[in-house]
Amino acid sequence: MSQIFLSYNREDQPVARLFAEGFERAGLSVWWDVTLRSGEAYDEVTENALRRAGAVVVLWSQRSVVSRWVRAEATLADRNKTLVPAMIEACERPIMFELTQTADLSHWQGDDSDPVWRAFVEDVRRFVAGADGVDPRPALLAPAPSPPPAPLRTSKRGRHGEAPSLAVLPFANRSGLAEDDVFSFGMVEDIIDALSQGVNLRVITSSATARFRTGAIPDLPAMARDLGVRYVMEGNVRRAGPVLRVTAQLVEAESGEILWTQRFERPVTELADLQEDLVVEVSAHLHSQVERLEMARVLKKPHDLTAWECVIRASAAFRNITGETLLQALTEAQRAVEIAPDYGLAHAMLADAAATIYMWTQPDDAAQIAGIRASIDTALALEPDNATVLAHVAEAYNYIGRPGDAIVLAQRARQISASCGLAHYVAAVAATLLGRVEEASAHFDEELRAAPGSHTLFASWTWRGSGALRQRDWTAAHKNYDFALQLNPMGTGALIGHMIAAQGLGNSAGVKAWGDKLHEVDPATPLATWQRCMPRWFVNCEHLGELSELLDQAWQASMQQA
Repeated sequence: MSQIFLSYNREDQPVARLFAEGFERAGLSVWWDVTLRSGEAYDEVTENALRRAGAVVVLWSQRSVVSRWVRAEATLADRNKTLVPAMIEACERPIMFELTQTADLSHWQGDDSDPVWRAFVEDVRRFVAGADGVDPRPALLAPAPSPPPAPLRTSKRGRHGEAPSLAVLPFANRSGLAEDDVFSFGMVEDIIDALSQGVNLRVITSSATARFRTGAIPDLPAMARDLGVRYVMEGNVRRAGPVLRVTAQLVEAESGEILWTQRFERPVTELADLQEDLVVEVSAHLHSQVERLEMARVLKKPHDLTAWECVIRASAAFRNITGETLLQALTEAQRAVEIAPDYGLAHAMLADAAATIYMWTQPDDAAQIAGIRASIDTALALEPDNATVLAHVAEAYNYIGRPGDAIVLAQRARQISASCGLAHYVAAVAATLLGRVEEASAHFDEELRAAPGSHTLFASWTWRGSGALRQRDWTAAHKNYDFALQLNPMGTGALIGHMIAAQGLGNSAGVKAWGDKLHEVDPATPLATWQRCMPRWFVNCEHLGELSELLDQAWQASMQQA
């Protein structure tokens, strides 16, 4: 058994070699992955060496802090009380290891006489000497005592309100295989990281839930109150032959009711790729489910609303795009601004709601555009680095005819939070309005991956349909509009698109059927309003004149056959 297990990112191998050689000169045996012999099973040998080492020396760098393997190895070492970390360059350590005293050896170049290095070696010796199971850590290296869990915080901004809170509990390893311990711990860490990128969900750090690794929680409501969370996610990992199965479920903390559960399966080939794939899928589904639950909860709340809850109610109104629902969105956004005038998200939602109404129903009006721009400017001044604010502002820019500005802000939002589905959607709409249909399709695919089950996906398929109309692909347009109507049968944009595509194909029966449905859903809006919208929907489209003429022909044909 080697006395030391050296954990590092592969790009830091030259520095790791200095450490390995330095320990060996000090009379300590070292295992690191360059010692693997040809033909050995990498996972099995690494896991065995990690568990048997008296000291696990983790080399923190800007690359290793984001490595799922290094973090998983550090997590297991911390649990086994063998973790001895060292900084080899300036970086921000994972939050669960911030309380562990870490030697700063970023300056060390292999000099055995360096006093910091010599002190570090002696600390490692004490760990190795304590490998019989007694925690040998001196005061210098022992983690500081964990602070008591914070109660559910009251927002410092008072009436702004807070996003819902969630704790992700350690996943249980049901396989009985040691390597799945590392996998499950690492995956939970990555899920927490992915969920934390969003601004509409407050996620408790893994260090706060680490004490619940031992098994079932006897009193879930008490634990939730202790952590200050509304929702709890738990799950397990199990292998079934060549397949690895991850089961996750979302629980309402106070009642213990299971709100959502889903099983994810992948073939066990490349474990790292499997983990990344699962993390994206699990976190995306979970985020969408929490959003839906919060909308349902807030819509049932009759009074004492915070500005954040008003914003959620406004967002819920976008589940259908009708004159009535858009006015509801505008009313709720205005209420949010009145409750908290210094809340950037409220101003961003107000700009978005007003711009959507303008896009769909209003004649050109410079004063109205100026009002929307004022809300945009206020939102950006208050919260310029909030991904959701940027996404709503970008959507407003799209709908007042400035997709070039929109795509810049949407890209910024995506950089801040890759899990922000709205940012992907807005980037896709902007690309469509700029005439870049293939680019738009890629953005829509990213939205579908980041926000599966989103309540506004019908709008994405409607815009995909308009992209197909831009390319005069009538069959593809029908297909996309069909998807949109499956999600929202009241979608007037999809019905109009169907009419245009049917007219393009010379399908008079289709024109009649879709025209009848449109007049049934929206009997009041005249053709002139839809024709006014056409240049907004198909800006930068060389076929705008033809599409407008097809709509006119389809409308007249449907009216004559009525």
